[in-house]
This record gives sequence, structure tokens and C-alpha cells, in this order.
Amino acid sequence: MTPYVGLRPYRPTEHEVFHGRSRESREVATLWQATGLTVLYGASGVGKTSLLHAGVVPRLDDSRVDRLPIARIAPRDHGPGNPYVMALLSCWAPDTEPARLAELTVSQFLREIRPTRLDEYGDPMPVLAAIDQAEELFHGRSSLGPQQRELLGQLAEALAQHDRLHLLLSLREEFLYMVIPYERAFGRGSRTRFHLLPFTPEAALEAVTGPVAGTGRHYAPGAAELLIDGVREAGLQDDHGLHSQLHFGLVDPFELQINCAALWESLPDTVTEIQPEHTRIYGNVDRFLTGYCNRALSTVAREHGVGESDIRMWLRRTFITEHTTRNTVYEGIDQTQGMPNEVAHALVEQNILRTELRLNLRWYELRHDRLIETIARLETPDIYLRRARRALEHADWDNARRYAREAVRASAVGDPWVRGDAAEIFGLIAMANADPDEANRYFDEAAASYATEQRFDGVSRVLTAQGKLALAEGDRTVALERINAALSYAPADPAAQLALAQTLMQSGVRAASAVLRSIITKLPPHLIPQAEELLSDSA
Repeated sequence: MTPYVGLRPYRPTEHEVFHGRSRESREVATLWQATGLTVLYGASGVGKTSLLHAGVVPRLDDSRVDRLPIARIAPRDHGPGNPYVMALLSCWAPDTEPARLAELTVSQFLREIRPTRLDEYGDPMPVLAAIDQAEELFHGRSSLGPQQRELLGQLAEALAQHDRLHLLLSLREEFLYMVIPYERAFGRGSRTRFHLLPFTPEAALEAVTGPVAGTGRHYAPGAAELLIDGVREAGLQDDHGLHSQLHFGLVDPFELQINCAALWESLPDTVTEIQPEHTRIYGNVDRFLTGYCNRALSTVAREHGVGESDIRMWLRRTFITEHTTRNTVYEGIDQTQGMPNEVAHALVEQNILRTELRLNLRWYELRHDRLIETIARLETPDIYLRRARRALEHADWDNARRYAREAVRASAVGDPWVRGDAAEIFGLIAMANADPDEANRYFDEAAASYATEQRFDGVSRVLTAQGKLALAEGDRTVALERINAALSYAPADPAAQLALAQTLMQSGVRAASAVLRSIITKLPPHLIPQAEELLSDSA
């Protein structure tokens, strides 16, 4: 089981594997208890929800504070009462009948449903209330505007009437300005803000190494650091082929979680000490971002009935300039640059896009510079693999290798079918370049991947290639062993049959020519010239 949560936020029960935010957790917990209003804000994906659930909440002493369940305002258009008020109260009292909650204001709820709790000295406990993703309080469809204002008014009233109530709002930084008009009423004279920033390199190291304690694995010196460096650096290439390297001072928690979770799941089961070499092979953040983007776009396309290829093209055309930089566009009434606004909203939720409100307009851009290259080259792995095999046919080894690598980078995490095809291609390239050791290493990897997927035709192809390689090295015994094994997986494989006939002929078996003549009419057109040449040489 992976100790990294991946793309979802941490839960309160995962406090033990939540690392790298001790200072922030302690400070936010203290501020929440000490002030009337605490505003926790930061960029999308920086880890606000995780901090709140797994960092702040576990630090609270339930014998000294009365904490309401963390709420998220997800209003529904149907049902009794104000949908925003109902969404809040339903989070605070999930077991209470909706009809009962519909009768209450926030202040009434605190008096009638949430009775005052006393501490061990008989004093009333402070009541801590938190609203996560609180930007939903301040924007939405215009038809719900009055209902949003009603909830905000009820919160201000409740905070004025219940001096024990302490409110925490967690929201994206681009919505911070919307909270400012309410800070005085919500804070009752004591209010504060906490800006959550990305990890420092030191905190990132703790976030990487801390969760693996007790798993039976550990990082060798330099391995975790190399993983972090991969997140802090990004290479870009413009339309003219010019390369540039970006280096970030802080570490994006979103990308770090992608990389850590993907690395962990991709490691072979036998690995107990994670070496720097493992992070190089399995910890390529660009590859994992590509896999994540593929899955995110597939989800958005399915949920909104828009073609996945249309979304890919829209992202490339709209958000990447000809100079390979991020482009910013504003939201229209119903569409953003030809794409329904609902799709753009969904891509924000998927952390592909980020938003900013300027002059009463919502603007979109790619969430991170690193996504530029990922979005620019988003293709399905099979497209790259087809290009790689065409390059093989023309002995274009460099392009074959490049396309095979792109296929791996474009694949979802740990896709064995892509890794199998790519390894076979790398093996054929090594074989063509007279590197038998490297070729066999890749062929073994490909055979294992194909076997996992029960793609026995692929196993047969790889074994046949190894047989040919052994024959070229003069080892007819190993050649026959490999080719016979290939035929056991795919008895009708013409390439394996032809390789068997060739091996038998070089071994001096008299019946080899007869075997070859019996199969030549069954061979595909591209193998017939090779068979005819063998028969001519044996004559």
C-alpha cells in the first residue's frame, strides 16, 4: 500500500503520513483558536485542504474546544430552504433531518442543535467552524447571488451573537479580495490571514522521506533529493528548437505528490532501498504529469460530452503562445475561446487550469509552467509507438528511440503494455547497433511486460528476436531454445517459423530447406524475400 495519497487531499486519519507542514499546522491551529476570523489562502493545489484535515485538526484538543465538522458549501438547487445555508448546516449536522435544518438560521442552529459544551472547569468551550474551498461562498451563478448574501449575513449575525464562535475560511488566493468586505464583521475585531506557500526544499525532503517510515523501504542518500530536484526544474523548447531550463526556488506540493505516488507504485516489489537510479527511471515528473493530464482530460470529456481531442486542441491553441509561454484568456458569457465554460471550470477542478478575477472578469491560464510542455505534446501512447515502429522500418534509430520514450512519457503510470512495446523497440535498436547485452536486457523487460498483459504474440516476437540475436552471436543452442519457446507461445507466428528454419539451416539440419519450402507460401509479403534468399544460399 502506498504511503503517498497522490492527487487527493489527506484525511484526518492520515496525520501520521502527513509531513512537511508542522510549522504551518501549528500556526494555523493557534490562530484559529485565538481569533474571530482566520483566512487560510494559497494557490490552487498548494495543499490547503490537506493542511486543514491532516495537519490542523489533529492538533486540536477535543477536551478544550468544540470543533464542528469541516464544511464545504456545495449548494443544490432543489429541496427546502436556502441551498447555501442548507449545505453548511448539513455538513455540521449530517444526521439531522433536512426539514429541521431548513427551519434554522446559522445562529439558531448553534443555540438549538449544537448545545454549549463545557470544559473540565465548567467553562464554555470555544466553537471552531471551518469552511473549506470557501470561494464557493463568493462566486457562482448569478441567480444564487441573493442566497449567497443571505448566508454571509447569517454568518456575520452568528459571529456577533456567539462570542465563542471562531471561523476559518480556506480559499484560493485569487478570491481573497472578495473576503475583505466581510473581515470586520466576521472577525469581531480579531482577524488574521495565513498565506500557505509551496514547500521549501527542506520541507519537501521531509514530505518525501517521512511517509515511508515503517513501510520496509527507505531512501538511499541523494535519492529523495534527486526526486525533489526533478520537480524544481523544467526544460522548455520553443518552435525554433531552442531549449531553456527553468529552476524554481520552492517545491510545488501538487507535483511532488504526483511524483512520489507514481514512483512508489512503479517500483519493483523487490526494491527496499530506493536508489538515485530508481528516481531517474521511475520518477520522471513530466511522464507522470502526462499520464495525469491524459486521465484528467478523459474524465472531463466523458462528464461534459465534449471530444477529448477537441479539449486537447483547445488547450494547446488557447493557452500556449508561439513562444512557448503561458497565455491568459478571459471567460465569455457561455464559452471561453469556443469551449463551454463548464469544461473550463472542470479543468480548474482537475488542476489543469487556474483562474484569477480581474476587473470583474474571470481569466484562465495553465496552472503551472511545467504543464506547457506536457500540454504541447499530449498524444496517446499508441500514436508514438506507431511512429517509433515506422522509424525502425527505415533504420532511423534516433527517431525510433525518441518516439518510444515519448510513448512512455505519454502513458498512464505503470502501463505495462506501453512499457513492453517501448522495451521491445529499445531492444531492437540495441540489437541493430551490435549491443547484445543491452538488447537482451530490454527484451527480458518486454517479455515480462507482455506476459503480465497476456500478450503472447508480443512474448513470441521478443523471444524470436533473442533467438536471432543468439544466432548472430554463433550460439545455435540458445537460438533454438529461444525460438522454440517463441513457437510455444504462438505456434503460427511466421517470423518465428522463419527464424527456426534459418537456425536449422545454419545448424546443418538437412530437413531445414524442406521446412522452409513448406512455410514460404504462408509467410507475409515482407518476409518472403528473406526466405527466398535463404533457399538460394542453401542450393
